[in-house]
Amino acid sequence: MISPSTAISTLAPETLRSWVTEHQDLMIIDVRSAAEFESVHIRGSYNVPLPLLSEHTDELAARLGSRVVLVCQSGARAEQARQRLGSSGINTAYVLTGGVPGFAAAGGDVVKGKDRWDLERQVRLAAGSLVVLGLAGGKFVSPRIRTLAGVIGAGLTFSAATNTCAMGRALSAMPWNKSATEPTRETAIMNLPLIPAEQAPAA
Repeated sequence: MISPSTAISTLAPETLRSWVTEHQDLMIIDVRSAAEFESVHIRGSYNVPLPLLSEHTDELAARLGSRVVLVCQSGARAEQARQRLGSSGINTAYVLTGGVPGFAAAGGDVVKGKDRWDLERQVRLAAGSLVVLGLAGGKFVSPRIRTLAGVIGAGLTFSAATNTCAMGRALSAMPWNKSATEPTRETAIMNLPLIPAEQAPAA
């Protein structure tokens, strides 16, 4: 088994393009929300949102082969997924550099649906708006409102340090991000094709 410290964990979009045609054992797991996946996704990829993956990591790991690529919008959520799968013995998963947009820009085959803002863009808008609101409120209403900007700044710092995003989780539960049917353990993980024994990762 390749150890997590020595494994190459990123994959260029151009490399994935060639893998799609060259390797039948390839499995692409998209860890974005169902709404983001519905908007645009790599043809042939499977949608297993990060919260679902985190809850059923061992079950998912048991169904993955040796050639796994994790994708999201930028790579941040895919990296979280890679680390979680690593704790379940999958140490050879790759994170797609540049996410789905990078793959599309490189000429990769994507499926487009209803156009909507991705979750990471929504987080930037919400955080920026709250900071502006806090600064403006502090000037025109009450200096105490400025603490809102400080709270958001501290939250973003914590988010970067822990590679998590509470605001992203909160926004993903909003009605406009729930228009697509959310995958479940049964519809996403248990419906993944079973891997042949010879393609399973080394124990």
